[in-house]
Amino acid sequence: MIDICPKNDFFGLRDKAIFLCLLDTGLRASELLAMNIEEVNFITGEIHILKGKGRKSRYVFLGSKSRKALRSYLKYRLDDTEALWLTRGRTRMEYWGLEGMIHRRAKEANVTAPSMHSFRRWFALTCLRAGMDAFSLQELMGHSDLQVLKRYIKQTSFDLQSAHQRASPVDNL
Repeated sequence: MIDICPKNDFFGLRDKAIFLCLLDTGLRASELLAMNIEEVNFITGEIHILKGKGRKSRYVFLGSKSRKALRSYLKYRLDDTEALWLTRGRTRMEYWGLEGMIHRRAKEANVTAPSMHSFRRWFALTCLRAGMDAFSLQELMGHSDLQVLKRYIKQTSFDLQSAHQRASPVDNL
């Protein structure tokens, strides 16, 4: 879906930046849509989420590729709107608009449209597979305890087999 976003078009650049931001941060859709430009540090990649679930704030981070995509999108913006994600009418994007964009891009890419929660689950599993500890992942996702996180990181048999191969007590003698 990312690859079919036009590279020299406001909405193609916006959509690519949205996909990368969702995948790189694990944000909830409501958190993504509530973001303002001033909450993003384009040097460090730190994003201050002011309106998290339960009115809790937290910090998440963007990698260099996601920051680059976000800067490319913002170069096409010729307005002074504080909202980060804008619609054709230059108003803040809403949930139904985000969902519609994802369905349109999925149709263009000839793939099944992922649910909004699929992005969060992918983030959680990918971070875990890359070696992130559960406590850091819990903080980044904005979960109050590990039990909530457990639902996101239900591992596949491949994950379990890989973990065993890395830590096999007998093979590591």
